[in-house]
Formats: sequence, C-alpha cells, structure tokens
Amino acid sequence: MKNLLVTLDQAANFDEIIDVRTPLEFAEDHIPGAINAPVLSNEERVRVGTAYKQVSPFEGTRIGAALVARNIAQHLETTFADRPRNWRPLIYCWRGGKRSGSMTTLFNMIGWQARQLDGGYKSYRRATLDTLAVLPRTLTYIALVGPTGSGKTRLLAALREAGAQTLDLEALAAHRGSLLGAWTGVQQPSQKSFDTQLVAALRGFDPARPVFVEAESRRIGSVELPPALLETFHRGACVEVQSSREDRARFLLHDYAHLFDDPDALKSQLQRLIGLHSRERVMGWQHLVDDNQRAGLAHELIERHYDPAYARSSHQHFVRLPQALLLDFRPNDDDVVQQAATLLTRLDQRALAAI
Repeated sequence: MKNLLVTLDQAANFDEIIDVRTPLEFAEDHIPGAINAPVLSNEERVRVGTAYKQVSPFEGTRIGAALVARNIAQHLETTFADRPRNWRPLIYCWRGGKRSGSMTTLFNMIGWQARQLDGGYKSYRRATLDTLAVLPRTLTYIALVGPTGSGKTRLLAALREAGAQTLDLEALAAHRGSLLGAWTGVQQPSQKSFDTQLVAALRGFDPARPVFVEAESRRIGSVELPPALLETFHRGACVEVQSSREDRARFLLHDYAHLFDDPDALKSQLQRLIGLHSRERVMGWQHLVDDNQRAGLAHELIERHYDPAYARSSHQHFVRLPQALLLDFRPNDDDVVQQAATLLTRLDQRALAAI
C-alpha cells in the first residue's frame, strides 16, 4: 500500500477528492472541494465501534468490512458510475486508515488511478493550524474600531463594494460577535470549519494591499480567532468609526429588530448579563422587552453596556488607536459606498503624506 499513499501537497494533481468519513464528520469540516462518499453511515460507525470495544477487535473489523464493502458497491453503482477509465481520485478518511484504504484498493483493482491521503483528515487539520500560525502575519490590516451600533459591519461591506480587500470575520463565523449577535435560525460553523474558511479567505488576498477587518475580540460567538491574526491586526493601523448616539440606536433597532420576535429568548440572553450588571438593572431591561420599548432598550444597552465595554477593550487591544484616522460615519444613509470610497481616498492621502 505504500506506493498508493500521497501527501497533502500533491492533492492538486488529482481529478477529485473523496472524503469517505461519515456525514457528521464531513459536516464538521473537510478538505475544500471534497465530496462525501461515506463507507460507513453515522449509525454504522457507532455499531462497529461498539462491537470493537465490547465484543472484540476481530468482530468489530468483520462487521465493519461487510458494511464498507456494501457501501462501496452502492457508490460504484451511483456516485461513481460515470467516472472515466483514466479518472484519478484522491481518497481520505480520519487518519488514512482502513476506510480510505479499502476504497483506494478496490478502485485500483477496477483500473482507476486512485491514491490515499497519507495521514488522512488529521494531516489536513495539522496543516491548517500550521498555516494559521504563519499566514495571517504576511498581510497588512486596517482595523475598523468603534462602539457597537456605529455600523462597522456595514462599512466593511461598503469598502468591499468600493474595491478594497475585506475580511468579514463575522460572516465566516455566522455571528455578529456581541452577546445578542447570534444569527436567527443559523448555526455557527464548527471551529474546524471556521479555520478552513479563514485559510481560504486569507489565501485570496494580495499581500501588497491592506486588508480591512472589523475589530473583534478573541471569540466570535462559539469560535475563536487564531492568535497570529489577533496579534497582527491589533498592532496594525486603525480607523475609528464614530456615529451619533441617535444614529447608533436607530441602526441597532434595525439590525436587531428580529430579537423582539421572541421576547422570552431575548430576555434569556439579557439574563446572562447578570454579573456584569446588577440584577435590578437587567430586570429593568427585561421589563423594557415586555413593554416592547425597543428604542429605550437600545439606548440603555448603548449607554450602560456596549460603550463601557468598548472603552475598556479598544484601548487595551489596539496599540495604534491614538493615531487612528477618525471617520464620522452615517450607517443609516444610502451613500455608504461613497462614504467608504472617501475613506479610501483619505487613507491614500495619509499614506502619501507619510512618505
């Protein structure tokens, strides 16, 4: 089997990448572009593992072999029925073991030029983590810093429309980053899947041009940012986004209006702030929810929660914030792309002045 093993850096030489792990394993994360052709279903893998541990390794292997053979036969009659004679697939499982080895061996017996990924998904995962320790430091970032509601996410999207390079970490994480930032009806990606998407995004940037990124803390909902990325953009240049209190409240009311669709869930979210705020204050906010006092709640959260939190964290994390370019941003206006274009011009002029 040694001659059938290839390393990850040879993956581009193959016509197709096949992940033979279970659908659950595939959903958690997979090599970009791979298709899922499981040789064991989620339930079958549990059944084999149970037999292996509770009966004997022999019995588990015997049951597994029968199931794998049936599932590969099914894939041959369906998924791979139209593959040509000279097809070259790369096959992997969790760590380059029996599951991918079985399919690789059978495919080669048929006549296809199949190869097995040495180390399986685990080798890919190690490579991803190694990349995230180095790649973020090869880029130059400009962080958009500003209090909640100032419209940093909208500005980031406008900068992209204006032609700038942007890294939308909240879009990758499927979360707005704040306590109330969960996306309705959308589950966050696993940490592994987030890391895979982040590597793909970083590899798409031109190192000669800056990358705009919204200021984030270490965690965005349930996922964590790699230290190399955080450290690099925390040391980089900043644009401090400023908006009026009224504009911010109005923006939050629009952006978080969906939270009032489920008042009980919103009150439960606010309950988690006890400890950071007194029980009496949080109960007062919950009463505003009961009374559908949306504007009142927005102003209260801005003044008593978000602004103090921003004041504590921003100056602690962003070392070049005192030299930040100030931007008076109107997040509710229709001309946000023009505002973004004006910002890019100002940054270019500042860079020229510094030469």
